[in-house]
Amino acid sequence: MSKAAEIDIASVSKVYGTTTAVHAISLKIPAGSYCCFLGPSGCGKTSTLRMIAGHESLSSGDIRLGNVVITDFPPARRGTAMMFQSYALFPHLDLVDNVAFSLKMKGVQKEERRAKALEMLKLMQMEAYATRRPAQLSGGQQQRVALARALITDPEALLLDEPLSALDPFLKIRMRAELKKLQKTLGITFVHVTHSQEEAMALADVIVIMNDGRIEQAAAPRTVFEKPATAFVARFMGDHNVLSGRVTSIDDGIVTLTVPDGQIFSVRDIAQEIGKSIDIGIRTDRVRLEPASEKSLGFQGVVANVEYRGASVKITVIGAGSDDFTVVVSDADYFTKPVSTGDALSLSWAMEDVIPLGRLSA
Repeated sequence: MSKAAEIDIASVSKVYGTTTAVHAISLKIPAGSYCCFLGPSGCGKTSTLRMIAGHESLSSGDIRLGNVVITDFPPARRGTAMMFQSYALFPHLDLVDNVAFSLKMKGVQKEERRAKALEMLKLMQMEAYATRRPAQLSGGQQQRVALARALITDPEALLLDEPLSALDPFLKIRMRAELKKLQKTLGITFVHVTHSQEEAMALADVIVIMNDGRIEQAAAPRTVFEKPATAFVARFMGDHNVLSGRVTSIDDGIVTLTVPDGQIFSVRDIAQEIGKSIDIGIRTDRVRLEPASEKSLGFQGVVANVEYRGASVKITVIGAGSDDFTVVVSDADYFTKPVSTGDALSLSWAMEDVIPLGRLSA
């Protein structure tokens, strides 16, 4: 396999008519890393991947792979390979010819390309199926063939567009582990588009969270989980509650914010001015089912929903200007003092568990 390369995206935009799909994003993806682009449908993640691959032109900016500016290169000259969501295998060719196809296009002799294709099928543990056609394979097997076909060109970066979306839940988890192992074995840069938070957390060294054509945060999974940069990231990752309000006082580094229904909360280490709108985040697993004391913050709300999840229970509460404030408690804690929909419930958390959330300037 060839050496991994850093991908440098410099002020890249994509405009379709009057719609801007990607707003001048800049990002460096380290060589040999597993990078996941994550975000809701229409956030610009697939457009970005297709621009890296050369399947989509750039409206402005540049893309560099290693030391080479590849902005104007056709896909085959970029040193990248793309695996599509649909796998796009040729139904009339056996697996060897499917995998060898790009080498055939490059004029590589039949024996040499077939030998290389068999080598790739071996890497994917698919050599026993070499003479089969794609229709005779399961979804997971077709995916392995599509991966072998993408990797046969020795790319410096492999680009994956929602590669696991067509698989059933059990196979998804198994293929996730295989993708991670494959990336470590090959040592090349993987760029993977997904809308699954769990998938991105499980796979990535770097998670790039996009929203409305902009990058909200690009960081290691643990950083994204522990310190979401914005309210959007906190909400999208699903492990944080977000409370929004206005700054009503600042005293000795502690900022007080008042939410629309009048309740008051505090946060440390956030530079703000009085009257400004701010957001704070509180992890769902750091909220306790007890009233606030002198040393903690909290509110009383009404239980909207209770979901039993086996080892944990998820309780959704209405209050503090939020209609979906979420608490995740252990099953043991919940069943010691269970609650039902419509019950009043006191919640609290420690000041050190409050995360100040920034806002993206448009």
